[in-house]
Parts: sequence; structure tokens; C-alpha cells
Amino acid sequence: MSNRAFASDPRNGTLAAPRDSLELASLASSSPASVGGSSRSSSPDGISSSRKLSLEDEDPLAGEQGDVFLETGRPRHLRSYSVSSAFDFGRNLFPLSQTQTGYAPLGTPSALDRSGANGSLERNKTLTYLNGLSLIVGLIIGSGIFSSPSQVNANAGSPGAALIVWAIAGLLAWTGAASYAELGGAIPLNGGSQVYLSKIFGELPGFLFTWCAVLVLKPGSAAIISIIFGEYIVRAFVGADVEHVNPWINKGVALGGMIVVTLFNCISTKIATRIGDLFMFFKFVALLGVTITGIVVAITGFSAKGAANQEWKTHGWFEGTNTEISDFAVALYAGLWAFDGWDNTNYVTGEFKNPNRDLPRVIHTAMPLVILCYLMANVSYFLVLPHETIEASNTIAVQFGRKVFGPVGALVLALVVGASCFGALNATTFTSGRLVYAAAKEGYLPSFFSRIGLGNSSTPAPPAGSRLRRRSWARRSLSRVFGDETGLGFTPINAMALNAALVMVYICVGEFSTLVTFYGVAGYTFYFVTVLGLIVLRIREPRLERPYRTWITTPIIFCCVSLFLLSRAVIAEPLQTLIVVAFIITGVPVYYWRIYQRDGSTGISSWKFWKWRSRSR
Repeated sequence: MSNRAFASDPRNGTLAAPRDSLELASLASSSPASVGGSSRSSSPDGISSSRKLSLEDEDPLAGEQGDVFLETGRPRHLRSYSVSSAFDFGRNLFPLSQTQTGYAPLGTPSALDRSGANGSLERNKTLTYLNGLSLIVGLIIGSGIFSSPSQVNANAGSPGAALIVWAIAGLLAWTGAASYAELGGAIPLNGGSQVYLSKIFGELPGFLFTWCAVLVLKPGSAAIISIIFGEYIVRAFVGADVEHVNPWINKGVALGGMIVVTLFNCISTKIATRIGDLFMFFKFVALLGVTITGIVVAITGFSAKGAANQEWKTHGWFEGTNTEISDFAVALYAGLWAFDGWDNTNYVTGEFKNPNRDLPRVIHTAMPLVILCYLMANVSYFLVLPHETIEASNTIAVQFGRKVFGPVGALVLALVVGASCFGALNATTFTSGRLVYAAAKEGYLPSFFSRIGLGNSSTPAPPAGSRLRRRSWARRSLSRVFGDETGLGFTPINAMALNAALVMVYICVGEFSTLVTFYGVAGYTFYFVTVLGLIVLRIREPRLERPYRTWITTPIIFCCVSLFLLSRAVIAEPLQTLIVVAFIITGVPVYYWRIYQRDGSTGISSWKFWKWRSRSR
């Protein structure tokens, strides 16, 4: 804990504390008057239920410490500043402001958590650098590198051009991840884009992101991963040469995998992160094995089926390169799909032990590693398989294994892809539960989904020592091996159950053509607006504490690329794009209904999308 010096405020002659990142994040959508001690609400864009507690009705500091504060005679509306680290969640730092009469002291319990002692994930920080690395790598390296090469190569036209597309897609994804690293350091809360959009532009954009992400984006992508997992596992057992397999067999395996992953994530954060760490190392080993195998085959000419591929020797690597911009855009889109998942750690920033240090390190370690692995794997594909085979197959990894090792190789690679998908499913389930949990904490969803464990989160948890004394030896052993410091089941079980139910619905429906377009349009729309918010925050809040600060060109480049991809989607799929827009618009009345349920009023009269006011007063 580091103390901070207090500076004199020239406007009123009083002492003013340096603004911490959490306070300034909440000021991003407030006026100067509210900062200076006005009695107006500090969150004009919509006051959440946890911000509605009025000090005039009930003082959250009442009690032994509350009397001391009142005796000082200091006006209630003045902000009390914390001299501790901005990233230390004391009693509660979520949301940032909770009263209509000014800013509440840091550490004051919110209306949602005042009666609970340990009912918040943010107060039980367990995630480390390695856990964050496994979340990003675990979701990015799923099935994309084993299936997307066909789409990238077919549209790029040549191996050399395809490698360039892969590199560009990785660098562009890296610009988005670096932008999110700055936002995550400045606003270190769970929820990802939901909390960033709410703090910068107001609650409506944050809710619309939640509306799309909770109902479609997260469960839809998890359903796609589950289906691919089921297909590869079934192929591994029935044989890769079988032409037709009942789709419900694949879906049954997919449903089973989703249930198992959800159960693991409900048991404890520790077991979920350990599974993620294990599969991360497995994926790196698998891709390294593919790379080494390709190099050995190129040197020795070994092939278990037919003659070894010689195209990489006899044909130029840029021969047949496509010069059409539209085809290049499709190839880039397929590459970006394979890199998607770089924002995964931002959903759980509030649970990092040291987000200030670990979040940028995680992102700037994961992205170059994934880019390097993807490039090496694609080079191996080109060394072993003919270009026509790569363009025509959606199971390149299986074709690679069969070419080198025969049927046994196809079986092994099918299991490798299935395991990779299982790891990705674990990562997306972990973060999806946190998104639902954070949305429920803000009142966007029923509070039922903000509960921790199976019981009521408002019931204070007994001290850890007394819990252990009352448990049997077997339960103590299980808790120490699989549980967190708070024991087993300290996870957002209700939130993950909702996500699992939605995923299983999508698996049963199984129509993913529209879903992929929806993911591209809606996903990159919110990526664009969120990264644009970083630029807006730089202008509106230049004094905001930013533990990590990326180059300003980074978010600008990402925004330009996002607009380019969105324009291509509108031109290529205008009808499906309209469906996406219509779905987003339907979230607007739902937002006002939820705000009315939460606050007792819609807040339409006080809501403004944009505010530019002078801060020189």
C-alpha cells in the first residue's frame, strides 16, 4: 500500500487528493459541477441500483466510524479519497459512485453488497499472469488454426500471400488487444466492453453490448466451438473416412462437453484456471509438434500416403496471388476470426491480483506467441500438403496427420483438435459467466444472476477457519485441492447456468451461417465503439491515471480496420446486416424497461449521449 501526497486545490483552498483511475473513470460521463461538490447525481447517464442509495436516508458509514465522520462537520457531498492503491477493492468499489449527493468514499459498500461479507468476485482476487495468459491463448487457439487456413488460402491465392494475411490479421488483432489493455488498466472492473462503454458513453451502449453479447455473441461462439469439438471427437472414434455421421451424434457430444466444462467452472475458479493453464501448454506443444513434423517431412520427403508434396519447391510462393481487394478482405476476415478472443481477460480484470502489471504483460505476451505459432503451423501445412488440398479442406489438421502418419495420424490430430476446442470452450465459459454476473450487478439482468454460489449472496460467509473446522476431512481435502481461499462453489453459478442453457439451445438449433455474420457485424461494431471510447477518454479525461498507455496510432488503426470490415459485411450480406441492426435496436426498449425496474424511472429526460463542457471553471 502506497501513500499519496495531497495537493492544495486553488479553487477553494482545501486539500485535494490526486485522482485515482477508478474515480476518474466514473467522471468520464459526468460534468465538472458534480466533481466540485454539486448535489447532482454523479452519473447522469443512468443511475444504477447500487448508486441510488441516498445518504440523506441511510448513511452507509453509520456506526462507529460513521459518527466520527459526521462529527467533523464536513459536508456530506464532498468526496473522501482513498490513499491506497486504486486497484485494491476494500469493502466494495463497484460501482464507483453510489449516492445522489456526490461521490461516496472508496470502500463504502454498495446497495447490492452492503449486507454481504464476501459476496463479490472482485474482493477475492485469485487470477495471476499465467491464468490471464491461458484465458487469451486458450480461446484464440481453438479450431481456427485447424480450419480457417482453407478460407484464407483460397482467397489469398498463394502461400506467400496467405502468410502475409495471417501476419496482418495477427497485428491488427494485437492493436485491438493493446487498446483494451489501456482501458482495462484505467477501469479495472469485470465486464469488458460493457463497463467501458457505460463509463465513457453512458449506460445505453453498455446495455446494448450486454444485450448482444449475453444472448448471441458469447453463447453463439461457444456453440460453434462445441459443435466442432463434437465433430472431431466423433470422427476420431468412427474414423475420418466415414462420409456421413448423424448430426445429432455430434450435437450429443457437444452438449456433453458443454455440461462438463460448466460443471468444472462452477466448482471453483482454481479448477477452471488450472484446466485453462493445462490446455494452454498442450496447445503450444501441439502446434510446435506440427511445425517440427512439417520441417522434418520437408527435409526427409517422408510420407505415409502417396508421394511427398513438392509444390513448395517447384512453385513460387507468391505464384497465383489474388489481386482483388474484395477477396483479400474475405481472407483477412477469416484470419481475424481465427485470432478472435484477444479481449478475453478484460472480462475478469477485477479478479486479477495485480491488473496494473499483469494485464499488459498478458496481452503483449499472448499475441506475439499466437502469431508466431500460427505462421509456423501454416508453413508446415504448405510443406506437407498441396495447395489445392489446403484450399478445399475444412479439416486441414486431419489431412496433415493422415498424409504424414496415415490413419493413426488422422486419429491423433482429430483428438488434438478436439482437445484444443475443449480448452477454448473452458476459456469462453469462464469469461461468459463473469459477463452475465457483471451485468446482473449493474441491474441489466435480474439480481438472481449476480449471486455467488448456490445460496443467497447476501448471506455473510463465515470465517474461513470456522468453515474448515466444521467440514469433514474429505471436504477439507477437496477444498484445498480444487477450491479457492473461500472454498468450493465461490463462483457465479447462476450466471454460468444461464450461459450454458443458451449455448445448448444454439447447439440444438445448429444454424450457424447467420450467426457467423451476426458475430462479425455486431462483434466488430462494439469493438469499434469501445476502442473509439479510448480515444474519447484520452480527450475528455487527459488526467486519468493509466497504468498502461498505448500509442495513439494503435486505436486509430484498429478503428479504421473495423470500419473497413463492417463496410464489407454490409455490402456482402445486406439482409443479414439489417437483421443484426434490428436485433440491436430491439434492445433499446428492453434497456428502459430494465432501468425502470431497477431505478423506478427510465431516466430519459436526464440522459444525454454526448457532453462537451468546459473543465476550466
